[in-house]
Amino acid sequence: MAVKVLVVDDSGFFRRRVSEILSSDPTIQVVGTATNGKEAIDQALSLKPDVITMDYEMPMMDGITAVRHIMQRCPTPVLMFSSLTHEGARVTLDALDAGAVDYLPKNFEDISRNPEKVKQMLCEKVHTISRSNRRLSSYAAPAPAPAASSPAPASSLGHTPAPRTPTPAPVRSPAATAAAHSPAPKRKPYKLVAIGTSTGGPVALQRVLTQLPANFPAPIVLIQHMPAAFTKAFAERLDKLCRINVKEAEDGDMLRPGLALLAPGGKQMMVDGRGMVKILPGDERLNYKPCVDITFGSAAKSYGDKVLSVVLTGMGADGREGARLLKQSGSTVWAQDEASCVIYGMPMAIVKANLADAVYSLDDIGKHLVEACV
Repeated sequence: MAVKVLVVDDSGFFRRRVSEILSSDPTIQVVGTATNGKEAIDQALSLKPDVITMDYEMPMMDGITAVRHIMQRCPTPVLMFSSLTHEGARVTLDALDAGAVDYLPKNFEDISRNPEKVKQMLCEKVHTISRSNRRLSSYAAPAPAPAASSPAPASSLGHTPAPRTPTPAPVRSPAATAAAHSPAPKRKPYKLVAIGTSTGGPVALQRVLTQLPANFPAPIVLIQHMPAAFTKAFAERLDKLCRINVKEAEDGDMLRPGLALLAPGGKQMMVDGRGMVKILPGDERLNYKPCVDITFGSAAKSYGDKVLSVVLTGMGADGREGARLLKQSGSTVWAQDEASCVIYGMPMAIVKANLADAVYSLDDIGKHLVEACV
């Protein structure tokens, strides 16, 4: 059955071009288009698409406000289009916090220069997020304000998430329920906590790290698949929300308790036995920049059995081979459970390879990190 897509953008050219690209895939059907956020809500309710592509800047109602309404009224996987700028990163992170699943750069030049590459990337994203847990997700979006006839000023959107309104937890399969009830962790003097994630990761990391106290006893490294233009803004956002300190990692940074270092987009991050971070150029032979396997592998070499690693939501299998090296060194590997993942890909790869020492739901991971680290 074809994936039904609603295309939302105030640019007639971009609407047509995205519709043409998606319609060229026989397994995707564009069921409608909308020119602003209010139309998007109406179309989402009437057409019930499997996926919505959403622009941010639109008349009548912006994309973030529309996402909040859609996630409250008819939860649907949303793919945001964003600009690769610092401000574009902040807006995109707001959209992800509102309930969007993933994002793609809105780049007219790429559409003209590399149409086949753009088609492949866009269609793959649509297929991937159509299989996400967004419709049954426990990621509750904030309750929307009443629809306005004019857009809110950009400055009013802010960058601090609004308080969340709890929603019922998703129905879990017996296997997922059992997996989420791994025993409480054993306490151990870990020298490093390493967390890897991809699609759904920005919100997942926020949910985990905000549970940690300022005096968290272990250094933390974070590997999130994200463009270079986004990681600095993401680190700044986490730093404002968390009691621990968070910053984008730089070459020569030292690991220290209560500090989380986020791997910079487009590059690779390694750690050494002296507690120093090395930032290396992104290798074109590697699919992911940053790559979870690279950081996990360096941690296994440098810290042996003193690493607590966590693999969160994301597509693909990045982190599996690095987790294998960590297990061989005697370190600990946790995976997020299927029911709380947006995309159960990376954690599934860990579980299927029998590398997970424990499988926890997203909301339990933060408290278990506190329990495990002495």
